[in-house]
Amino acid sequence: MSDLDLLTQSLARNVKRWRTERGFTLDALAARAGVSRGMLIQIEQARTNPSLGTVVKIGDALGVSITTLLDYEQGPKVRIVPAGQVVRLWHTDAGSYSRLLAGTEAPGPLEMWDWRLMPGDSSDSDPHPAGTVEIAHVTAGELTLTVEGAEYRVPAGASVTFEANAPHVYANRGEVPTEMVLTVSVPPVH
Repeated sequence: MSDLDLLTQSLARNVKRWRTERGFTLDALAARAGVSRGMLIQIEQARTNPSLGTVVKIGDALGVSITTLLDYEQGPKVRIVPAGQVVRLWHTDAGSYSRLLAGTEAPGPLEMWDWRLMPGDSSDSDPHPAGTVEIAHVTAGELTLTVEGAEYRVPAGASVTFEANAPHVYANRGEVPTEMVLTVSVPPVH
């Protein structure tokens, strides 16, 4: 089975599991996530490979991390993620990327990402649920973070925290690649 098939099957199983555990109908989850009922049916039947944005919306609506939705192993309390199992979820032809390094539920979704932004590249993010916090530590280059239209420059060695329930953009306006580790904490769904 290919990596894509494995992820598609895992997503199907986990979306259905978490939707059922939360007591959501397909219509209720569709409304909460802002995706169509038809899309959810295709996802739960492993008949589609949804966009990253769609998976994020579904995870946010269920109150679980992307890692949880894509996890194909139910492991013990200690989980080591081998380098070969890190999932690259976004990339550009210029060489920018984001990789989901690890995630857990503590008490809501908690994710750790490895990002590289090549000069001139940027990535837009829709608002996350209220209470979501992001922390980024820039290890190389300079990050230009825009939150609700306000721009912040974060140089190598510096960190930034912000409430991520507003539109935000990660950009590299410099001449060298920007590298950062990003942590996203989403509050649990009640």
